[in-house]
Amino acid sequence: MKIRTMKLREAHTAADDSVCSILWASDAGHIVTASSSDNAICIHDASAPSNAPKYLRNHREGVTALALSPNSTCLASGSLDHSVKLYKFPECEIFGVDLGFLGFVGDIWYTKKLGFWNLLGGDFETNITRFTLPIRAVAFNKSGTILAAAGDDEGIKLVNTIDGTIARVLKGHKGSVTSLAFDPKTEYLTSLDSNGTVIYWELQSGSTLHVLKAIAPNNGTDVSVMNILAWSPDGELLAVPGLKNNVVLYDRDTAEKLFSLSGDHLQPICFLSWSPNGKYIATSGLDKQILIWDVDKKQDIERQKFSECITCMAWKPEGNALAVIDVKGKYGVWESVIPSTMKSPTEDIPGLYSKNSNGLLLFDEEEEPCASGNLSDLNEDSHNDFEPLRRKRSRKHSSYDDEMEDVNDELETVSKVETRKKAFYGHKENLSGKSGSRNMMVTAGTKMQEPFQPGSTPAQPGKRHFLCYNMLGSVTTVEHEGSSHIETDFHDTSSGPRVSAMTDYFGFTMASLNENGSVFANPCKGDKNMSTLMYRPFSSWANNSEWSMRFEGEEVRAIALGSGWVAAITNLNSLRIFTEGGLQRYILSLDGPVVTAAGYKDELAVVTHISPPLPTNEQILEFRVFNISHGSQPLRGRLPLTPGSNLTWFGFSEEGQLSSFDSKGILRVFTSQFGGTWLPLFSASKIKKPEENYWVAGLNASKLFCIVCKSPETFPQSTPKPVLTLLDLSFPLAASDLGADSLENEFMMNNMHISRIQRSIEEREASGLDCTLLDDEAFTVETSLDRCILRLIASCCNSDKHVRATELFKLLSLEKSSRAAIKLVTALKQPNLAERFNNILEEKLLSEKKENIALPDSKSNCNGSIKPEVASTKFFTTEINRAAETAVASPVHTFPSTSNTRARNSEEPIKDRNGKSEESKTTTPGRTIDLKATGKGKANGVHNAGEATKATKFDQLSSSRPSNPFAKSSSNQGSPSLFDSLKKAKKTDVKGKV
Repeated sequence: MKIRTMKLREAHTAADDSVCSILWASDAGHIVTASSSDNAICIHDASAPSNAPKYLRNHREGVTALALSPNSTCLASGSLDHSVKLYKFPECEIFGVDLGFLGFVGDIWYTKKLGFWNLLGGDFETNITRFTLPIRAVAFNKSGTILAAAGDDEGIKLVNTIDGTIARVLKGHKGSVTSLAFDPKTEYLTSLDSNGTVIYWELQSGSTLHVLKAIAPNNGTDVSVMNILAWSPDGELLAVPGLKNNVVLYDRDTAEKLFSLSGDHLQPICFLSWSPNGKYIATSGLDKQILIWDVDKKQDIERQKFSECITCMAWKPEGNALAVIDVKGKYGVWESVIPSTMKSPTEDIPGLYSKNSNGLLLFDEEEEPCASGNLSDLNEDSHNDFEPLRRKRSRKHSSYDDEMEDVNDELETVSKVETRKKAFYGHKENLSGKSGSRNMMVTAGTKMQEPFQPGSTPAQPGKRHFLCYNMLGSVTTVEHEGSSHIETDFHDTSSGPRVSAMTDYFGFTMASLNENGSVFANPCKGDKNMSTLMYRPFSSWANNSEWSMRFEGEEVRAIALGSGWVAAITNLNSLRIFTEGGLQRYILSLDGPVVTAAGYKDELAVVTHISPPLPTNEQILEFRVFNISHGSQPLRGRLPLTPGSNLTWFGFSEEGQLSSFDSKGILRVFTSQFGGTWLPLFSASKIKKPEENYWVAGLNASKLFCIVCKSPETFPQSTPKPVLTLLDLSFPLAASDLGADSLENEFMMNNMHISRIQRSIEEREASGLDCTLLDDEAFTVETSLDRCILRLIASCCNSDKHVRATELFKLLSLEKSSRAAIKLVTALKQPNLAERFNNILEEKLLSEKKENIALPDSKSNCNGSIKPEVASTKFFTTEINRAAETAVASPVHTFPSTSNTRARNSEEPIKDRNGKSEESKTTTPGRTIDLKATGKGKANGVHNAGEATKATKFDQLSSSRPSNPFAKSSSNQGSPSLFDSLKKAKKTDVKGKV
């Protein structure tokens, strides 16, 4: 290949190496240049380069960035003086945006806030905000209605060029932002900083989609070299300078590395530019040469050497030429860049840009230009007197309103097809040559969420990442020399099996892990377009227990693992279930594309799309729970998500409750209450710090296990090993007028736990299994709930909320708790409330007495041998009545309106006159409750509520507990458990008398 050289002409004078910029107007008639060592912007006549250029000297310091709207109606410039200015191009009348200085310049008044000025009418359009540090990058969207500006400041500002308002500020970079690029389809904005980090921003929500750390050269504080990135004209590829003096191409949607362009650059690449048709890329490096690449062939086809480093390039919009400028401010045009035997760089240009887009419309097309057409004499340092300006309406108000609507539509619903901005998007072809479902267009403009594996993190070149992370352990992988190295680790190394590392030649991208083994899968690969599923048991009595399955023309999208089964969901919406030994057991057809899946013992939960997303960016998802061992589907329904969010984690709690977590930070848990519904048990917005994101690993009855990631990171790195953080589960309650939010949350959490235990008891009883342990757990939770209600009653009394206190009293489970509540309100000098409580208690006792007698009588009608049980019932109720008449402290007793519990061997803690418990602590699921602390309470009334005297008979009675609280009400199931408890009560009492 012949290496050419060319001569350059001076545009700007620079003593030291500077960052210079060059642009080509869309009609190819003008070339615009600027330098960070010169405060002037030069506009050159491309057809007569020897003619003197037009100078714009409206900045006080050097110009670091230039941008032209796609139709070249508006020019933007950024400077070291912290300002961004806008000009009507090519007339270049400044009406622009000033972010730094105060002064009156000609017909324009500049404030320290970002402002727009109309030279023709002298109208100040708007004030916004200011930058405090130099500008490094500016960029227009495809219609010219949004300008992105950034630099050494913390954030990226999206400016509405119609009225000058700040549409959004994007924060996430830790270094100076050196490059900005809107994707041609106006869905994303990408940014690159001096540390080499690339961030994908979703314009619709302003959130980060992908963060690619350290993928470009780290330039640190060297401002003479600027990292740059650029989208291909069709918007499918993002080009970024690599770490090996190459260019790396990333996928539009997944941000995955697709391929790289490696050649003869001897030093890092400092600038790159796509040809108008996207077939070629021009790259310049610190080695002072330019290479032209054929992207399809992935090889360089031309090169040019220079005496200085080239800092900026621009392809000619029409023809076969490339404009360049070096660090000394010298520019030139490289003619016939592409050999004549190859396709021209302007042939077959993708039709994404709107021809009717007017860009900045602060000036009407028919208005006459300003009398002072040349602004070269303007100087920001002049401070003249001025008169206050009046705000005037634009003469073409309807045109202005239409453009404002376009801007709002573009920010709020980015992909909405506007009537004046129609664009055709062809179907994207996958690298394998087939059309991919993940690239299909959705009419509403919002993309359907891609499938994901719970507990996985995105692949990062050269770095180990998680294929799976859960409460048991993790599976990690790293690519090395054509294969991957997979390691499986358990959090508890003392109990978990030792699993040897595995060399992966299949390229697995997903995994699932449980205590028995792990399963892996990969997308379609190879000439046969096959996807592989592999199961690896940790231990087996037989040799060769590992197995694999191949799917030709079918791609695995999600996998899950349970007790004795393996599940895989494919792109054909097929659910394939295998046994642990590899037997193909079931193949089911699902109603929509899979989003994710999770397994727990015999249960498999699958989430699918049931329709395209709504125009409001709401995903429409459905969950289904399959019981593999029974071959049934016990649950099915809509999966709720926070509006505008995606599902980020899905699985089961340690107790087996189905749970989900979305991108807005809301955790939901499925419960059988109200016929089956989802309860929000955690909201990141309630506790989240601005610099923190929560990556969920799992949960139990009371805690959320997550990894805290520092913003803008949304997922953890596998090395060093991340540390789990435990966060309390709590309902997102409204601010109560009681000021007892923690008590109200405890009240609701206990009710939810009781509902969960009730369902478990019903399931075990239906299977004929023993429920003693669950009964004990239910009794413990009920006791804790009653203590919480007593404290809430005290808060209601102190706030004069008597109706609420009465409602709470009716929810007490134990008679002893009811007696304590009466003592409590009496001590708080609420006699009317105490009388009402006493009446309610008497009604409950009377109702229970009648029910206890009615149940055995009704049973005796069917069987005449029940008289001993009737006698036991009468004896038991007589003892209760005698206790209510003589004792201050009543025995443990429950009411029919709440859940009852079985007989108990251990007694309820006995309290002395000071309200102290003889037993200091009792254990509840997930935490330890200090009875001494809870006995004190918040008020004196809570302290007095613990006062009681010992009564031997009732202590003996308290050692027995009534029937199963969750037994069904039918006589066939309810009576036997009741009789059992009565027999035990009678035996206990006889022993007490002896």
